[in-house]
Amino acid sequence: MKKRFISFFLAVMTVCMSVPFSASAADAFDFSKRTESVFIRDPFVLVHDGLYYMYGTGAAQGKGYGCYVSRDLQRWAGPFNVFTADADFDGAADFWAPECHAYNDKFYLFATYRSGTTGHRGVSVFCADDPLGPFREITDGHITPHDRDSIDGTLYVENGVPYMVYVDEWTSTDDGVGRMAAAQMSGDLTHFVSEPKELFRADDPHWKPHKITDGPFLYRSKTGRLMMLWSNGSPEGYCVALASTRSGIGGVWRQHLARLFVRDGKKYMLDGGHGMLFTDLHGQLMLAIHSPNDGTDILTTAKFLPVTDKGYTLTLHETPTLRTALLRAVDRFLSLFV
Repeated sequence: MKKRFISFFLAVMTVCMSVPFSASAADAFDFSKRTESVFIRDPFVLVHDGLYYMYGTGAAQGKGYGCYVSRDLQRWAGPFNVFTADADFDGAADFWAPECHAYNDKFYLFATYRSGTTGHRGVSVFCADDPLGPFREITDGHITPHDRDSIDGTLYVENGVPYMVYVDEWTSTDDGVGRMAAAQMSGDLTHFVSEPKELFRADDPHWKPHKITDGPFLYRSKTGRLMMLWSNGSPEGYCVALASTRSGIGGVWRQHLARLFVRDGKKYMLDGGHGMLFTDLHGQLMLAIHSPNDGTDILTTAKFLPVTDKGYTLTLHETPTLRTALLRAVDRFLSLFV
Protein backbone atom coordinates (compact mmCIF):
# COMPACT_ATOMS: atom_id res chain seq x y z
CA MET A 1 0.00 0.00 0.00
CA LYS A 2 2.80 2.38 0.94
CA LYS A 3 4.63 1.65 -2.33
CA ARG A 4 1.44 2.31 -4.32
CA PHE A 5 0.95 5.65 -2.58
CA ILE A 6 4.55 6.68 -3.28
CA SER A 7 4.21 5.67 -6.95
CA PHE A 8 0.94 7.60 -7.23
CA PHE A 9 2.48 10.67 -5.56
CA LEU A 10 5.50 10.62 -7.88
CA ALA A 11 3.24 10.29 -10.92
CA VAL A 12 1.15 13.28 -9.84
CA MET A 13 4.28 15.35 -9.20
CA THR A 14 5.65 14.45 -12.64
CA VAL A 15 2.44 15.62 -14.32
CA CYS A 16 2.34 18.84 -12.31
CA MET A 17 5.95 19.68 -13.11
CA SER A 18 5.27 19.19 -16.83
CA VAL A 19 2.34 21.61 -16.91
CA PRO A 20 3.40 24.99 -18.39
CA PHE A 21 3.12 28.15 -16.33
CA SER A 22 -0.41 29.58 -16.66
CA ALA A 23 -2.52 32.50 -15.51
CA SER A 24 -3.83 30.42 -12.60
CA ALA A 25 -0.28 29.86 -11.35
CA ALA A 26 0.16 33.63 -11.27
CA ASP A 27 -2.20 33.82 -8.29
CA ALA A 28 0.79 33.14 -6.05
CA PHE A 29 2.74 36.10 -7.47
CA ASP A 30 3.12 39.45 -5.83
CA PHE A 31 1.94 41.98 -8.42
CA SER A 32 3.02 44.97 -6.36
CA LYS A 33 5.62 46.73 -8.53
CA ARG A 34 4.21 49.70 -10.42
CA THR A 35 5.43 50.22 -13.98
CA GLU A 36 6.95 53.57 -13.08
CA SER A 37 9.08 51.94 -10.35
CA VAL A 38 10.56 49.15 -12.49
CA PHE A 39 13.93 50.04 -14.02
CA ILE A 40 14.17 48.53 -17.47
CA ARG A 41 15.61 49.34 -20.88
CA ASP A 42 14.73 47.86 -24.27
CA PRO A 43 11.37 46.46 -23.07
CA PHE A 44 9.86 43.62 -25.09
CA VAL A 45 6.34 42.41 -24.26
CA LEU A 46 5.09 38.91 -25.00
CA VAL A 47 1.34 38.37 -24.52
CA HIS A 48 0.66 34.76 -23.62
CA ASP A 49 -2.07 32.88 -21.79
CA GLY A 50 -3.72 36.02 -20.45
CA LEU A 51 -0.52 37.54 -19.10
CA TYR A 52 2.08 40.10 -20.15
CA TYR A 53 5.72 39.02 -19.99
CA MET A 54 8.12 41.98 -20.14
CA TYR A 55 11.77 41.19 -20.95
CA GLY A 56 14.48 43.80 -21.11
CA THR A 57 17.94 45.03 -20.24
CA GLY A 58 18.33 45.26 -16.48
CA ALA A 59 15.59 42.75 -15.63
CA ALA A 60 17.98 39.98 -14.58
CA GLN A 61 19.67 39.41 -11.26
CA GLY A 62 23.35 38.96 -12.10
CA LYS A 63 24.61 37.85 -15.50
CA GLY A 64 21.78 36.69 -17.71
CA TYR A 65 18.30 37.73 -18.81
CA GLY A 66 15.16 38.46 -16.84
CA CYS A 67 11.46 39.07 -17.07
CA TYR A 68 8.52 40.67 -15.24
CA VAL A 69 4.92 39.40 -15.37
CA SER A 70 1.70 41.43 -15.27
CA ARG A 71 -2.03 41.08 -15.72
CA ASP A 72 -2.69 44.71 -16.67
CA LEU A 73 0.56 46.49 -17.74
CA GLN A 74 0.38 48.50 -14.51
CA ARG A 75 1.47 46.18 -11.72
CA TRP A 76 4.24 43.63 -12.10
CA ALA A 77 5.66 40.56 -10.38
CA GLY A 78 9.35 39.77 -10.59
CA PRO A 79 12.00 40.03 -11.70
CA PHE A 80 12.43 36.39 -12.68
CA ASN A 81 15.68 35.16 -14.19
CA VAL A 82 14.84 33.25 -17.37
CA PHE A 83 18.50 32.55 -18.17
CA THR A 84 21.39 32.68 -15.73
CA ALA A 85 24.93 32.53 -17.11
CA ASP A 86 27.04 29.93 -15.33
CA ALA A 87 30.81 30.05 -14.95
CA ASP A 88 31.36 28.27 -18.28
CA PHE A 89 29.12 30.54 -20.35
CA ASP A 90 30.99 32.68 -22.88
CA GLY A 91 29.06 35.85 -22.04
CA ALA A 92 31.36 38.29 -20.28
CA ALA A 93 29.17 41.41 -20.13
CA ASP A 94 26.53 43.48 -21.98
CA PHE A 95 23.55 41.20 -21.44
CA TRP A 96 21.25 43.40 -23.50
CA ALA A 97 17.83 43.55 -25.15
CA PRO A 98 16.33 40.07 -24.73
CA GLU A 99 13.26 39.44 -26.88
CA CYS A 100 10.97 36.41 -26.42
CA HIS A 101 9.14 35.07 -29.48
CA ALA A 102 6.62 32.24 -29.64
CA TYR A 103 7.57 30.08 -32.64
CA ASN A 104 6.65 26.49 -33.55
CA ASP A 105 5.23 25.73 -30.09
CA LYS A 106 8.39 26.85 -28.31
CA PHE A 107 9.68 30.13 -26.91
CA TYR A 108 12.85 31.64 -28.33
CA LEU A 109 14.95 34.32 -26.72
CA PHE A 110 16.96 36.54 -29.08
CA ALA A 111 19.50 38.32 -26.91
CA THR A 112 22.81 40.21 -26.99
CA TYR A 113 25.95 39.61 -24.94
CA ARG A 114 29.66 40.36 -25.20
CA SER A 115 31.73 37.25 -25.90
CA GLY A 116 34.64 36.54 -23.60
CA THR A 117 36.29 34.67 -26.47
CA THR A 118 36.00 37.17 -29.33
CA GLY A 119 35.58 40.39 -27.35
CA HIS A 120 32.67 41.36 -29.65
CA ARG A 121 29.01 41.84 -28.86
CA GLY A 122 26.69 39.53 -30.77
CA VAL A 123 23.23 37.97 -30.78
CA SER A 124 22.47 34.40 -29.68
CA VAL A 125 19.27 32.36 -29.66
CA PHE A 126 17.95 30.53 -26.59
CA CYS A 127 14.99 28.13 -26.36
CA ALA A 128 12.53 27.06 -23.65
CA ASP A 129 9.14 25.39 -23.25
CA ASP A 130 7.81 28.24 -21.10
CA PRO A 131 8.06 32.05 -21.24
CA LEU A 132 9.78 32.02 -17.84
CA GLY A 133 12.33 29.46 -18.97
CA PRO A 134 14.72 28.09 -18.09
CA PHE A 135 16.19 28.99 -21.49
CA ARG A 136 19.22 27.24 -23.00
CA GLU A 137 21.45 28.56 -25.77
CA ILE A 138 20.83 26.61 -29.00
CA THR A 139 23.26 28.49 -31.25
CA ASP A 140 26.99 27.87 -31.29
CA GLY A 141 27.68 31.10 -29.46
CA HIS A 142 26.73 34.19 -31.44
CA ILE A 143 24.65 33.53 -34.54
CA THR A 144 25.78 36.91 -35.89
CA PRO A 145 29.31 37.37 -37.38
CA HIS A 146 31.98 36.69 -34.75
CA ASP A 147 34.43 39.31 -36.08
CA ARG A 148 32.33 42.43 -35.45
CA ASP A 149 29.81 43.97 -33.04
CA SER A 150 26.17 43.07 -33.66
CA ILE A 151 23.27 43.77 -31.30
CA ASP A 152 19.47 43.84 -30.90
CA GLY A 153 18.45 40.81 -32.96
CA THR A 154 14.74 40.30 -33.64
CA LEU A 155 12.76 37.50 -35.30
CA TYR A 156 10.74 38.13 -38.45
CA VAL A 157 8.87 35.38 -40.33
CA GLU A 158 7.94 35.96 -43.98
CA ASN A 159 5.92 33.33 -45.85
CA GLY A 160 6.96 30.75 -43.30
CA VAL A 161 10.67 31.59 -43.62
CA PRO A 162 12.42 32.93 -40.47
CA TYR A 163 14.83 35.87 -40.64
CA MET A 164 16.88 37.70 -38.06
CA VAL A 165 17.04 41.46 -38.39
CA TYR A 166 19.80 42.97 -36.30
CA VAL A 167 22.07 45.97 -35.82
CA ASP A 168 25.46 46.00 -37.52
CA GLU A 169 26.85 48.28 -34.83
CA TRP A 170 28.67 51.50 -35.63
CA THR A 171 31.60 50.37 -33.50
CA SER A 172 32.57 47.85 -36.20
CA THR A 173 31.65 49.56 -39.48
CA ASP A 174 34.33 51.03 -41.73
CA ASP A 175 32.98 54.60 -41.46
CA GLY A 176 31.57 54.56 -37.91
CA VAL A 177 27.93 54.63 -39.10
CA GLY A 178 25.57 51.88 -37.96
CA ARG A 179 23.62 49.70 -40.36
CA MET A 180 20.53 47.52 -40.18
CA ALA A 181 21.08 44.00 -41.50
CA ALA A 182 19.09 40.81 -42.06
CA ALA A 183 19.85 37.14 -42.72
CA GLN A 184 17.69 34.09 -43.35
CA MET A 185 17.70 31.58 -40.51
CA SER A 186 17.41 27.81 -40.45
CA GLY A 187 14.03 26.38 -39.56
CA ASP A 188 15.25 25.48 -36.07
CA LEU A 189 16.70 29.00 -35.58
CA THR A 190 20.19 27.69 -34.82
CA HIS A 191 22.17 29.27 -37.67
CA PHE A 192 22.07 31.58 -40.69
CA VAL A 193 21.46 30.00 -44.09
CA SER A 194 22.24 33.18 -46.05
CA GLU A 195 24.84 35.89 -45.85
CA PRO A 196 23.67 39.00 -43.96
CA LYS A 197 22.34 41.78 -46.20
CA GLU A 198 22.46 45.49 -45.41
CA LEU A 199 18.97 47.03 -45.35
CA PHE A 200 19.78 50.69 -44.62
CA ARG A 201 22.16 53.06 -42.82
CA ALA A 202 21.76 55.17 -39.68
CA ASP A 203 22.32 58.37 -41.67
CA ASP A 204 19.60 57.69 -44.28
CA PRO A 205 16.82 59.77 -42.60
CA HIS A 206 16.44 63.52 -43.18
CA TRP A 207 16.08 64.56 -39.51
CA LYS A 208 19.79 64.88 -38.63
CA PRO A 209 20.21 61.40 -37.17
CA HIS A 210 23.14 60.20 -35.12
CA LYS A 211 25.39 57.32 -36.20
CA ILE A 212 23.58 54.55 -34.31
CA THR A 213 20.99 52.00 -35.33
CA ASP A 214 19.06 50.43 -32.44
CA GLY A 215 16.14 48.15 -31.69
CA PRO A 216 14.62 46.88 -34.96
CA PHE A 217 11.08 45.49 -34.85
CA LEU A 218 9.09 44.31 -37.89
CA TYR A 219 5.35 44.75 -38.42
CA ARG A 220 2.95 44.19 -41.34
CA SER A 221 0.39 46.97 -41.64
CA LYS A 222 -3.25 46.35 -42.47
CA THR A 223 -2.51 47.12 -46.13
CA GLY A 224 0.40 44.68 -46.27
CA ARG A 225 3.21 47.24 -46.06
CA LEU A 226 6.20 45.91 -44.16
CA MET A 227 7.30 48.40 -41.51
CA MET A 228 10.31 48.53 -39.26
CA LEU A 229 10.48 50.44 -36.01
CA TRP A 230 14.05 51.40 -35.12
CA SER A 231 15.77 53.97 -32.92
CA ASN A 232 18.43 56.61 -33.32
CA GLY A 233 19.56 59.84 -31.71
CA SER A 234 18.37 63.17 -33.06
CA PRO A 235 18.34 66.86 -32.07
CA GLU A 236 15.27 66.03 -29.94
CA GLY A 237 17.00 63.05 -28.30
CA TYR A 238 16.46 59.32 -28.63
CA CYS A 239 13.44 58.54 -30.79
CA VAL A 240 11.53 55.82 -32.68
CA ALA A 241 11.80 56.06 -36.46
CA LEU A 242 9.80 54.24 -39.13
CA ALA A 243 11.09 52.64 -42.30
CA SER A 244 8.93 50.68 -44.72
CA THR A 245 8.87 48.78 -47.97
CA ARG A 246 6.10 47.75 -50.33
CA SER A 247 7.68 44.32 -50.76
CA GLY A 248 9.40 41.87 -48.44
CA ILE A 249 12.43 41.95 -46.21
CA GLY A 250 14.78 42.21 -49.19
CA GLY A 251 12.96 45.18 -50.74
CA VAL A 252 13.89 48.85 -50.97
CA TRP A 253 13.47 50.55 -47.60
CA ARG A 254 12.22 54.13 -47.35
CA GLN A 255 12.69 56.23 -44.22
CA HIS A 256 9.46 57.96 -43.18
CA LEU A 257 9.60 61.71 -42.76
CA ALA A 258 7.42 61.60 -39.63
CA ARG A 259 8.78 59.60 -36.71
CA LEU A 260 6.55 57.42 -34.56
CA PHE A 261 7.82 58.75 -31.22
CA VAL A 262 9.89 61.86 -30.60
CA ARG A 263 10.13 64.29 -27.69
CA ASP A 264 7.99 67.33 -28.54
CA GLY A 265 8.24 69.41 -25.35
CA LYS A 266 4.45 69.28 -24.96
CA LYS A 267 2.76 65.90 -24.67
CA TYR A 268 6.04 63.98 -24.65
CA MET A 269 8.46 65.83 -22.39
CA LEU A 270 11.09 63.07 -22.31
CA ASP A 271 12.88 61.22 -25.07
CA GLY A 272 12.59 57.46 -25.48
CA GLY A 273 13.00 54.60 -27.86
CA HIS A 274 13.93 50.99 -28.63
CA GLY A 275 10.31 50.40 -29.54
CA MET A 276 8.26 47.29 -30.29
CA LEU A 277 4.58 46.61 -30.92
CA PHE A 278 2.17 44.20 -29.29
CA THR A 279 -1.60 43.79 -29.13
CA ASP A 280 -2.92 44.00 -25.59
CA LEU A 281 -5.58 41.76 -24.05
CA HIS A 282 -8.29 44.19 -25.19
CA GLY A 283 -7.22 44.15 -28.84
CA GLN A 284 -5.41 47.51 -28.83
CA LEU A 285 -2.13 47.82 -30.74
CA MET A 286 0.48 49.19 -28.31
CA LEU A 287 3.98 50.65 -28.54
CA ALA A 288 6.47 49.76 -25.80
CA ILE A 289 9.54 51.98 -25.33
CA HIS A 290 11.94 52.88 -22.55
CA SER A 291 12.06 56.51 -21.43
CA PRO A 292 14.04 58.61 -20.75
CA ASN A 293 17.03 57.22 -22.57
CA ASP A 294 19.83 58.56 -20.38
CA GLY A 295 18.10 57.97 -17.04
CA THR A 296 20.42 60.42 -15.26
CA ASP A 297 17.83 62.25 -13.18
CA ILE A 298 14.69 60.19 -13.79
CA LEU A 299 14.34 56.41 -13.56
CA THR A 300 14.32 54.77 -16.99
CA THR A 301 11.14 52.69 -17.23
CA ALA A 302 8.79 51.16 -19.80
CA LYS A 303 6.11 53.30 -21.40
CA PHE A 304 3.09 51.83 -23.19
CA LEU A 305 1.34 53.99 -25.80
CA PRO A 306 -1.67 53.11 -28.01
CA VAL A 307 -0.97 53.04 -31.74
CA THR A 308 -3.16 53.38 -34.83
CA ASP A 309 -2.36 51.36 -37.96
CA LYS A 310 -3.18 53.64 -40.88
CA GLY A 311 -1.89 51.21 -43.48
CA TYR A 312 0.72 53.51 -44.96
CA THR A 313 2.13 54.48 -41.55
CA LEU A 314 1.69 54.10 -37.78
CA THR A 315 0.65 56.93 -35.47
CA LEU A 316 0.21 57.50 -31.77
CA HIS A 317 -3.15 58.62 -30.37
CA GLU A 318 -2.38 62.32 -30.43
CA THR A 319 -3.23 65.61 -32.09
CA PRO A 320 -0.30 66.13 -34.45
CA THR A 321 1.38 69.46 -34.97
CA LEU A 322 0.90 71.09 -38.36
CA ARG A 323 4.44 70.08 -39.33
CA THR A 324 3.87 66.44 -38.37
CA ALA A 325 0.56 66.39 -40.24
CA LEU A 326 2.29 67.71 -43.37
CA LEU A 327 5.09 65.16 -43.07
CA ARG A 328 2.54 62.35 -42.77
CA ALA A 329 0.74 63.63 -45.84
CA VAL A 330 3.99 63.45 -47.81
CA ASP A 331 4.66 59.97 -46.38
CA ARG A 332 1.25 58.86 -47.60
CA PHE A 333 1.97 60.16 -51.11
CA LEU A 334 5.43 58.52 -51.19
CA SER A 335 3.96 55.20 -50.05
CA LEU A 336 2.27 54.94 -53.46
CA PHE A 337 5.68 54.60 -55.12
CA VAL A 338 8.17 53.14 -52.61
